[in-house]
Amino acid sequence: MSRAEQPSRRTVLAAAVAAAVAGSAVPATAEASPAADGGPADRERIPARQVDYRAWTTFRDWRRGTAAGTRPVAGARPGVVIGAPAGTVDYTDPHTGRTATWEYATWTSPVHRLAVPSTEVIASWNAHTPSGTWLQVELKGGYSDGTDTPWYVMGRWAAGDQDIKRTSVDDQGDGKSSVWTDTFAVDDASTGLRLASYRLRLTLYRRPGTRTTPTVWRLGAMGSDVPDRFTVPASAPGLAQELRVPRYSQEIHKGQYPEYDNGGEAWCSPTSSQMIIEYWGGRLTDEQLAWVDPSYADPQVCHAARYTYDHQYAGCGNWPFNAAYAATFKGLQGVVTRLGSLTDLETLIAAGIPAITSQSFLKEELTGAGYGTSGHLMTVIGFTADGDVIANDPASDDNEAVRRVYKRREWENIWLRTKRYNASGKVVSGTGGVCYLYFPAHPTPRQRKALAAVGVV
Repeated sequence: MSRAEQPSRRTVLAAAVAAAVAGSAVPATAEASPAADGGPADRERIPARQVDYRAWTTFRDWRRGTAAGTRPVAGARPGVVIGAPAGTVDYTDPHTGRTATWEYATWTSPVHRLAVPSTEVIASWNAHTPSGTWLQVELKGGYSDGTDTPWYVMGRWAAGDQDIKRTSVDDQGDGKSSVWTDTFAVDDASTGLRLASYRLRLTLYRRPGTRTTPTVWRLGAMGSDVPDRFTVPASAPGLAQELRVPRYSQEIHKGQYPEYDNGGEAWCSPTSSQMIIEYWGGRLTDEQLAWVDPSYADPQVCHAARYTYDHQYAGCGNWPFNAAYAATFKGLQGVVTRLGSLTDLETLIAAGIPAITSQSFLKEELTGAGYGTSGHLMTVIGFTADGDVIANDPASDDNEAVRRVYKRREWENIWLRTKRYNASGKVVSGTGGVCYLYFPAHPTPRQRKALAAVGVV
């Protein structure tokens, strides 16, 4: 995001308005059985948590969903692919105006009953979409009052940008909830209405007559009910450790490729993503970077901006699109979730897992930042002996200045709060602990334990 205090898509969540539901790019098909999920996340509840993250990743998971033209595949990284397509559909890309015919197949998850009846839900996925393929993720929820949501489109995505333009879908709502770019939100949480359960529907598309198929390895969603709060309890320092994460500045890319959200000034999310991708060994080839002006430093940041760009949101800050981009690198997974404290972050750092966090603040609220923002991503890479936060902050003048140390109490509060005052004194929303986590497709036992401790399985 920009350094400037600008209106954020997140500020509308507290005052969501009803809107017409956008149509799906797939004809109506049989829905999944409403039978309960019954997976590990249902058996191992942690009532104290305000977050419920559930993902489908195993061969057993993929077999338990309802398939219409898809089939599960086993192996080191189980997934779901197109088997025998369920039919064809015409899709008109709203960003190019081009209409094309696609074969499609669907997979619908079992019902997941939320351990935390939720005011917000964010889906995320990991997939391979070769040329000539793409996918759509939808969510249908059950409210606590016994009624259901419509099928909401949570994203239309491809790793590339030649077949379709990856996009969120605006103007989705039913008078009780709305979708704001990448986030399902109950319109008025003060009524007590919550989302009690959900299903996810995955639609895979390919050019007719081909055998090419997308492969999806992970499909999940994070539901949360974080209470309104301007401040959060302070946590006690428990770790002094720093991870060696590459440092990249978004600011050196000002004016580059303005078609992607006006250039580097707004590239905090893809810049942060690229830092952690490279920490895990992800590298782009010269061929992949050939499109970037050779005079530009760190061309991989330009690449990340292009391939996380959401053509409807007109920005690179779509949270699931960043996680999906990270997972296009061999051996990586990416999820969007919420954490509850800096203790959670310490647990991850101790296992060698950095995190990308989302926060908003006034200039005077974060000592040493030198800017204020209505929404900004940075990478947490460790903690000092005093417990202060060590962050790679892409909103820095150059790469050498990216490493920052922020006061623990200030940083924890601006990250975890859900309400704040903006520069005009108006009450607006905070992100409530949102983060991206990127980690190996096959984590070590220590990494698995740390991820499980923060609710990611």
